[in-house]
Amino acid sequence: MTATAEAITLEEVRRFLYREARYLDDREFEKWIDCYRPDAEFWMPAWADDDELTRDPGSEISLIYYGSRAGLEDRVFRIRTDRSSATSLPEPRTGHNITHVEITGRQEGGLVDVRFNWFTLYYRYQSVDTYFGTSFYRIDFSGPEPLIARKKVVLKNDYVHHVVDVYHV
Repeated sequence: MTATAEAITLEEVRRFLYREARYLDDREFEKWIDCYRPDAEFWMPAWADDDELTRDPGSEISLIYYGSRAGLEDRVFRIRTDRSSATSLPEPRTGHNITHVEITGRQEGGLVDVRFNWFTLYYRYQSVDTYFGTSFYRIDFSGPEPLIARKKVVLKNDYVHHVVDVYHV
């Protein structure tokens, strides 16, 4: 089902965002990766000393940066095979909550720009942490299933006591 950006409804956007979040909560990382185009950029800028977000992942610090889906695939491989210093054992439990979803722009070819707020509850070792922020997506609705073309995550409580991973946000 090919769609134009003008035809995409807010409800269709929400359904897609909720599905992506559910895949993270259910630790269905392979399905989560399938939500991304091969050329999708995933970026979580850091807060600089002047309390401004970094602007260039190529020359400034980022909390997470993958220039394509291949980086996300590698991250999931490391999570699944325990080949990462950030591997979480026992596995954490998360609950993603999404609110204030807005369509902020429509581009040619079925691309829709979206902004929303979120918070994630994270449970591990009998302790609960909260992460919250705002995300900016460009979603491609031109194919049979929507795909994320670009994802920018602004983590607003970035002073955390352990490594932040893709399932936190």
